[in-house]
Amino acid sequence: MKKIIFYILFSFLLNLQSFGQAKKPTLMVVPADVWCKENGYWQTFDNQGTKVGIPNYKEAFQSNQDLLLVIGKINTLFADRGFPLKNLESVIKDLEQQSAEDAMTASKTSGAALAESPLDKLLKRAKADIIIQVTWKVNQTGPKKSITFNMQGLDSYSNKQIAGIPGGATGQPSFSSELPVLLEEAVLSHVDNFISQLQQHFEDLLANGREVSIKVKVFEGTGVDLETEYGGKELTEIINEWMEKNTVAGRFNKSDATENFIDFEQVRIPLYDENQKAMYTEKFVRKLMKYLKDPPYNLTCKVMTKGLGRAQIVIGEK
Repeated sequence: MKKIIFYILFSFLLNLQSFGQAKKPTLMVVPADVWCKENGYWQTFDNQGTKVGIPNYKEAFQSNQDLLLVIGKINTLFADRGFPLKNLESVIKDLEQQSAEDAMTASKTSGAALAESPLDKLLKRAKADIIIQVTWKVNQTGPKKSITFNMQGLDSYSNKQIAGIPGGATGQPSFSSELPVLLEEAVLSHVDNFISQLQQHFEDLLANGREVSIKVKVFEGTGVDLETEYGGKELTEIINEWMEKNTVAGRFNKSDATENFIDFEQVRIPLYDENQKAMYTEKFVRKLMKYLKDPPYNLTCKVMTKGLGRAQIVIGEK
């Protein structure tokens, strides 16, 4: 009887310890696009002939003290609840130190290229699991002030919203004029539900894998396409079988395919590799590249990435 009671207590304590050590997603808090536009922190860049607008976070941090106060306060609220955080300002500075990185990756042979936006580079550098976008507005009624805020949690790989505060929220009017105090008063009544949504999403990632998109293409004029046969199987079939074996529970969707390309969407890749190190899209696709480079295929391949959750492998050249 004593042994049974001891076993039950031991199991309870072990489960309790595991629960307390439950892994949490890494977060990064950023100002929402709408806030950046309204406050003039917006820039455009040329993406292969198309003008694309993105937030100018660097200028915002250098020019707007309120932004520093708001992100600092939200970072503190999440850190107090045990969430690891990436600081946006620090990531920007780190990225600038790596500015020698080319804005474009190209084939050494044909010059084929895949542009990567400055925002893609920023997110790839941060490698945060979830991006929290925040916007706010200070209201004044007589001597009292309140703050209306909105937070959205976005999966940084799929860009899907996985947590939010519908319609924003307004805190109780206060005589305080300090923005961090107003923000904390407004956020506190919503933050636990918001965190619950984030954690639920992360637990889904742990169980079912991270959702990414992968493209397979071939360079022209190399004599190889996706209908080329090896041992009686077309290259398309070979790649499909590899995906079935290496994705979580064989989960992926082949949305389109020809002899020249395959589009894989909703690809569930493991959160960690066999060494318990973080798995990301580029690393996963490089495993496929190594598989195709080895006999009997002996294919030359090139991997190109665009942000955290999108990558492509091009067969036929470097």
